[in-house]
Amino acid sequence: MKQREQWATKMGLILAIVGNAIGLGNFLRFPVQAAENGGGAFMIPYFIALLLLGIPLLWVELSIGRMGGRHRHGSTPGIFALLWSHPAAKYLGVLGLFIPLVINIYYVYVGSWTLAFSFFSLTGKYFGAETREAMGAFLRGFQGVEFNQYFSSLSPAYLFFLVTFGLNIWILWHGIVKGIERLAKIAMPMLFLFAILLVIRVLTFGTPDPTYPDRSISAGLGFIWNPNFKELGNISVWLAAAGQIFFTLSVGLGAIVTYASYMREKEDVALSGLATGSLNEFAEVILGGTLAIPAAVAFFGLVQAREIAAGGAFDLGFQAMPVIFQKIPLGEIAGTLWFLLLFFAAITSSVSMAQPILAFLQDEFSWSRRRSVVVFGVVWFILAQPIIFLLPHGFLDEFDFWAGTLAPVCLAFVEVVLFAWVFGMVKGWKEMNKGAAIHVPKIFYFILKFVTPVYIGTILVIWFYQKFWDNLMLVGVSKEDFPFVIAARLTLTAIFLALLVMIYYAWRRKKERT
Repeated sequence: MKQREQWATKMGLILAIVGNAIGLGNFLRFPVQAAENGGGAFMIPYFIALLLLGIPLLWVELSIGRMGGRHRHGSTPGIFALLWSHPAAKYLGVLGLFIPLVINIYYVYVGSWTLAFSFFSLTGKYFGAETREAMGAFLRGFQGVEFNQYFSSLSPAYLFFLVTFGLNIWILWHGIVKGIERLAKIAMPMLFLFAILLVIRVLTFGTPDPTYPDRSISAGLGFIWNPNFKELGNISVWLAAAGQIFFTLSVGLGAIVTYASYMREKEDVALSGLATGSLNEFAEVILGGTLAIPAAVAFFGLVQAREIAAGGAFDLGFQAMPVIFQKIPLGEIAGTLWFLLLFFAAITSSVSMAQPILAFLQDEFSWSRRRSVVVFGVVWFILAQPIIFLLPHGFLDEFDFWAGTLAPVCLAFVEVVLFAWVFGMVKGWKEMNKGAAIHVPKIFYFILKFVTPVYIGTILVIWFYQKFWDNLMLVGVSKEDFPFVIAARLTLTAIFLALLVMIYYAWRRKKERT
């Protein structure tokens, strides 16, 4: 029997997991969330969620993934079957295939935008669109939402999608060590280098226009970090903080579990989890919190910066920042660095989210790496087409809500309950500390058994109460978009059912062979 791949080096392992965790959300979503939810006060529920949800879930996913790898299981169906001997366990693991697959269907396209805009920055393509409104039109034209003087077809967007998709396939084709680990060793240092250079540049903006003394970097840092403690009484702030932790650490997606399955049997879990969490938080809180929002305040003022934050991550990253780059010396270079660091964040995340399906095909169906990549690549490419061509009609938003917002919390809840209550904390704790360079603090025995599942369960109950029904009933969906949203849901349902059927046949095949 062919030996499963393993990470070649400890550094490669950590950088790969960090690459999975660090994504567009660190530099775009986090500053928007912080600015809209109490500034510095947001960091209180944020760090509470990090300690009670993020780090414990990282340790759980690394532990069960490493255990799964010993038994030649690199995806959640097989790993859940190890945690719980019930026949239903493997079907619970369908979420660990469904979530990364669906997210990747649209994430690779969004990632291609960052590559395109790095090229547009270098060549000065968007220079001349010197207002947010003009950059908004530039972005909409590029996306095919509204063709205009900047773009008359989807050809440029589709070309960059093909390049980005091809890069993903090329990396996955070369496997764990020669593909994903090599990418992480190149992309992660470059990402941190570009981010640090941009932070230094942003901090030297000072007051760009002396006629507006309130528009300065110090005012921008104050906007994002001055605490508004009144917001702590708002439950939505706590939910936003918990959601950001899930988003930024990529827990509950199925990818970390798969990456951990390629660890050696006694590879340290506690230290790897802490290293991953620390590097991710440095990228998000220190670097991400110092870049886009402070720059927006310095150049647009506090009122407009609030409007930008309210408009969301894409308004901040693809509209406001390019306008700023046009106002500073060597803006072409700054813009190129900005979008390249976003591209590195995107591609290291997209290859990680492709890996659970590949591991499932290799481990449960005994397919070769290359056969798995080819088959998965064809399916991935076909499913991405509606996202590209039906973007204005809510296809991406539907995929993001069900797979990127709701399902990860469900998967995390299943993981922690199976680990702490079904598999059992005694065995789980022993597994978690196997080969430990540092031991997990004993307080986390109690946190993992009681606090984390209750915390996640509470989030789920509140989210269902606040958002699920309106979304299910298509509240706010226009008549024009209604059939497209229904088509998106039917597509998601078909993917989910197809994965369940694959799990069924994989286990039936194993049973027949034994």
